[in-house]
Amino acid sequence: MYMVPPPPQSSNSAAGATDGTAELRTYQTWKASNIFFLQGRFIFGPDVRTLFLTIFLIVGPVTVFCVFVARKLMDDFSDHLGILIMVVIVVLTFYDLLLLLVASGRDPGIIPRNAHPPEPESYDGNSETGPGQTPQSRLLRTKDIIVNGVTVKIKYCDTCMLYRPPRCSHCSICNNCVERFDHHCPWVGQCIGLRNYRFFFLFVSTSTLLCIYVFAFCWVYIRKIMDSERTSLWKAMTKTPASIVLIIYSFIAVWFVGGLTVFHLYLISTNQSTYENFRYRYDGRPNPYNKGVISNFKEIFCTSIPPSKNKFRAKVPKEPGIPPRVVGGGGFVGPNTGKSMADIETGRKPIWDDNNAVNEGELEGQYSNDDGVDKDGGSDTSPAPDLSRNLPTEGAEGRGTLHPRRSSWGRRSGSWDISPEVLAMASQVGDSNRISGVNTSNLTGYRQ
Repeated sequence: MYMVPPPPQSSNSAAGATDGTAELRTYQTWKASNIFFLQGRFIFGPDVRTLFLTIFLIVGPVTVFCVFVARKLMDDFSDHLGILIMVVIVVLTFYDLLLLLVASGRDPGIIPRNAHPPEPESYDGNSETGPGQTPQSRLLRTKDIIVNGVTVKIKYCDTCMLYRPPRCSHCSICNNCVERFDHHCPWVGQCIGLRNYRFFFLFVSTSTLLCIYVFAFCWVYIRKIMDSERTSLWKAMTKTPASIVLIIYSFIAVWFVGGLTVFHLYLISTNQSTYENFRYRYDGRPNPYNKGVISNFKEIFCTSIPPSKNKFRAKVPKEPGIPPRVVGGGGFVGPNTGKSMADIETGRKPIWDDNNAVNEGELEGQYSNDDGVDKDGGSDTSPAPDLSRNLPTEGAEGRGTLHPRRSSWGRRSGSWDISPEVLAMASQVGDSNRISGVNTSNLTGYRQ
C-alpha cells in the first residue's frame, strides 16, 4: 500500500494548476491491484502481507539453530570449522531473503494496458443487418500465429484491451497480463513471470538447501552429544529439544520446497510453465518453445532479463474531473460534451448556448417547422401534450420552455407542478380545459 504524496511545489506544478491539469506518477494512477512501496520503486501483489509470514518461517528456525545448535558446535569443532558452520548458515539465510525480496518486489513482466481497444479486423458474418446498414465490426476473440513452425492461439484480453503475446496470461489476483506467466505465488506475494522466474527458482532451491543444512547439522549435534557423554540416542535427543524441533520442522518443509524445486527443474528442462503444465497445453502436441535440455536451462539462467515495459515513477498528466452542470429543463451538461443530456436522449440537437440559456428565437423557428409534422411530411402520431405534464418546475428567466416533442419527459418523471403564476393567468381566461391566454414570454411557441 502507498500514500499519495502531496504534489511538488515547483514550476511544473504551478503551470499544471493554471491549465487545469496535475502531474501524478504512473504508480499513483495504476489500475491493477498491485501495491507499491518507496514511491513506486517496489511493486508487490495484493497479498503482500503473506511475505512477512514467509520471512518469519525462514528467519525463525535459523535463529533457533544459530542459538542452540551452531553456537554449541563452534566449541566442539577445532580449526575454525565451528565458525564456518555459523558463517554458512548466516550467508545462506541472507542470500535466501534477498532472492525472496527480488522475486517479490520487482515487475514480473506486466504488459501495459491499452487506453483504447485495437481496431477490429473483421466482423461477425452471422449478425443480421437490415437494408442500407453496415455490418458491425467485432474484435476476434482469438488469433493464430506461427511460433517455430507451430500454430499458437493468442487470446484477446477484455480488461487490458490487447491481444496477449504467446505464453502470456491474465492474473486474476493482480489483475495484470504477465509475460510468460507461470503462476501467482501467495508465499511470495507476487506473480511469477518472465522477469522474476529465475529469482523465484533460486529462492526455492536455496530454501531447500537451508532445510537440508539445518536438518543435517542437528543430527551432527545429537551425534556429538552421544559420543561425548556415551549415552543412547533417545537420551541425547532429550538433552537438545531445540534440535528435535528443528529436525521435524526441516523434514516437513523440505517436502514442500524440495518437491517444488524438483518440479520446476522438470519444467525448465522441458521449457514449460506451471500454467501450461496444469492445463496440459502440450500433451499430444509439440512444444514450440522446447529447445533441448541444455538450451532450455541456458534460456532461464544465462540470458539477459528484458527491461520492464512500465515506468512506474514516470510523470503522467491527469485532468481533474469536472462535475456535470444542471441546466434549465432538468437536463445535465457533461464535462466534455457541453450538451444537454436530455437533448441527447430525445435525439435532438442541443439548443443551449454558451451561457446555458435557451435561444427563444431559434426555438420558435423550430416549432414553426415541427408543429405536428415530421421532416418527411408525415403527421406526428404522438398525442397532444398535456400542459400539466410538461410545465417545468422552474419557469424563471425564460428557461422553463415547453416543447411538444419533449412530452416524454413528463411520462418519465411523473406530473409537473404548475406554478401559481400560470394558474392565475389561466383563471383569468375562464377556460379550465384549454389554456390559450398564457403569456408567450413564459410559454414560448406552445401550440395545441
